[in-house]
Amino acid sequence: MSLSRTSSLARLAGGVALAAITAAGAAQAEGTVTIGRTSDADRYDPQRSSALAAAEVLYMMGDTLVTLSHDLKTVEPALAESWELSDDGLTYTFHLRKDVTYCDGKAFTAKDVVGSMERWLTPEGPYVSAWKAGTVDSITAPDDYTVVYKLKSPSSGLLYQMAQFNFIIIDPEQAASLGDDFGVKAFNGTGAYCFDSWTPNDSLVLKKHEGYAWGTAALGNTGPAKVDEVVWKIIPEEATLVASLQAGEIDGTYALPAWAFAQFEADPGFKLIQPVASFRTHYVGMKVTRPFMQDIKVREAVSHAIDQGAIADAIFFGTVKPAEAYYSEDALDFDPSTDLAPFAYDPDKTKALLEEEGFTMGSDGFWQKDGEKLALTYYGFNTSREQAEAIQGDLRKAGIDLNVELYDSTAIWAKLREQTYDLYQMDYPYLNAGDALNLYFSSDSIPSPNRMMWDDAETDKLLAEGNSAVNDEARAKAFMALGKHLHESILWKPLLLEKPTVAIGPRLKEFQPAGISGAAFGTGLNLELN
Repeated sequence: MSLSRTSSLARLAGGVALAAITAAGAAQAEGTVTIGRTSDADRYDPQRSSALAAAEVLYMMGDTLVTLSHDLKTVEPALAESWELSDDGLTYTFHLRKDVTYCDGKAFTAKDVVGSMERWLTPEGPYVSAWKAGTVDSITAPDDYTVVYKLKSPSSGLLYQMAQFNFIIIDPEQAASLGDDFGVKAFNGTGAYCFDSWTPNDSLVLKKHEGYAWGTAALGNTGPAKVDEVVWKIIPEEATLVASLQAGEIDGTYALPAWAFAQFEADPGFKLIQPVASFRTHYVGMKVTRPFMQDIKVREAVSHAIDQGAIADAIFFGTVKPAEAYYSEDALDFDPSTDLAPFAYDPDKTKALLEEEGFTMGSDGFWQKDGEKLALTYYGFNTSREQAEAIQGDLRKAGIDLNVELYDSTAIWAKLREQTYDLYQMDYPYLNAGDALNLYFSSDSIPSPNRMMWDDAETDKLLAEGNSAVNDEARAKAFMALGKHLHESILWKPLLLEKPTVAIGPRLKEFQPAGISGAAFGTGLNLELN
């Protein structure tokens, strides 16, 4: 990957300094790879965590039934070497590998899949994201290497969801025995690495799973791992993380701050690498039930007033791409004929649209209509202050007053429930168009996460068609049509398309990062020392 950083270098030269580092740094053990990150998970249980910090470790310790190609478009075998789907789209029959063992040497069988799913889908216990499993009728094991997965209604995205870390197969017996300590004191998985020790908010140590040989061929190494040990090290401070990478105290990180990219790109001893595909979009949502925002032309006027390119350059130093679609144009089932013109930065178009709707410019420099100033309220996270300030500046410059209210992650959800906002800003990960559309746009999701309050019969109809499709063509047709319909309705202002960037030091060979769930180091099978 080559990243353009002319403006970044100028800013760094203008006073953004890296922290001082030791000349030599701490020597690392031979055969050990140390990865730096800024935060830890509360536990390593795929059914009780939705955190990236959990996902990135769990992919190394466990396996899913299926996985995805590097472009996230093709389903590949994993623990299941093959499968069939019934004509009615309700029954999946998975045929499992017969050579898989857990870290403790126990053989993996179909009963572990059934036990994992039964634990996840039980109404007891604080389990998360079980909706990804579809409307399950039954999951059974007719023999040790066959799983029959029956649905009450078709789920066209099920196999794609099954590649995500919540579907990692656990050791159900261990989970039952440990209770709340499962994923805290131990984790017995089938992954390329085995849980060794965890000191919360400091480090987690994984050891090579000897004999592991069931990795997905299409993704590279099938096993065993090429390094003996992986250490995940928590380094909360950005400057310290940067200094640790430069000093050789860590071998890689996906948490490199944007201001440091140019420094490492200019140093031939380091490499910046990215997945082929990994999707996270930043956007501003528009609440269509608010007085001004009911008008689609006002929504378009707001969209044209915000300069996402300037935000990408000035705040993220060019490490992200400006977006003009709700989800990546590279995602499965994005229709390339979708009209994205309403999402381009064009303040002249803002002026023309508002004049067309009967707004006039007031003496205070803001648009008004029927004696009421065009003033909007914006809710955002306090961690995105710079983005909020840039958006406020753009809108005010275009004659739209914006009141910005920022909250921490513990308070913003309650504020959003008060329904007193016109605009809100968030970012979200997704696998493909269907995943993105299901997350946010169904009327069943009002008031959260459908915070636009978009209640639309055509949307619900096309969602149902896409979700119940029993072949790829029918699914793509429905989701493409829905994507076009929602973009034409102008419900969001897309801001940025973010892809994780992995920075690696001279000890690590360059590898292809993973894209699923944002866990760029993936299974760790492709980690190799020079």
